[in-house]
Amino acid sequence: MAAAASVAGGGAAAPGPEGPRLVLLGPPNSGKGTQARALAARLGVPAISTGDMLREAVAAGSALGRRVDAIMRAGKLVDDDTMAEVVRERLARPDAARGYLLDGYPRTRAQAETLDRLLAGRGRTLDAVVSLEVPEATLLARARGRGRDDDRDEVMRERLRVYREQTAPLIEHYRASGLVREVDGDRPVEAVTEAVAAGLGAGVTAGR
Repeated sequence: MAAAASVAGGGAAAPGPEGPRLVLLGPPNSGKGTQARALAARLGVPAISTGDMLREAVAAGSALGRRVDAIMRAGKLVDDDTMAEVVRERLARPDAARGYLLDGYPRTRAQAETLDRLLAGRGRTLDAVVSLEVPEATLLARARGRGRDDDRDEVMRERLRVYREQTAPLIEHYRASGLVREVDGDRPVEAVTEAVAAGLGAGVTAGR
């Protein structure tokens, strides 16, 4: 992936009148969570993370929420079919009608294809997929600065390997549709946010 330019990619239509529907991708320690919150505030759409969706599903106490709770209590990963139901339910809420930023979903090409079908069923598509590009040396340095056991170099390298293995096919899937916007994430938070907004094009303003 080319990370030299601030933003690379193109060909996708500008966000529709209802507001941007975005996916944010980035490796561990890329600042993805921070950017999700900053971008959501700038664009006036909710940042929807996988963790938040699962916690909200459980708190709702619905049949789906009870199923998710049972899976998580058993220490298992939530399967793709169940996750798709959680996403479908979350995107049907009123606050997502004007757009949203998905953080942490999809993670694999199979999940991306499921999301495509889910959106197509509602006559919608994604407007862009933003991929934060940060050198591995920087990611490792950020991890060392936190000093947690799960941020040791060998653990981080394995997490990065898994991310690349899962995400490379996902990015190619979206690149084929001209949706990918690669952004240099090795800069201050504000500079990255500005680069993403610029890459999304005109009309991307707060409260859009």
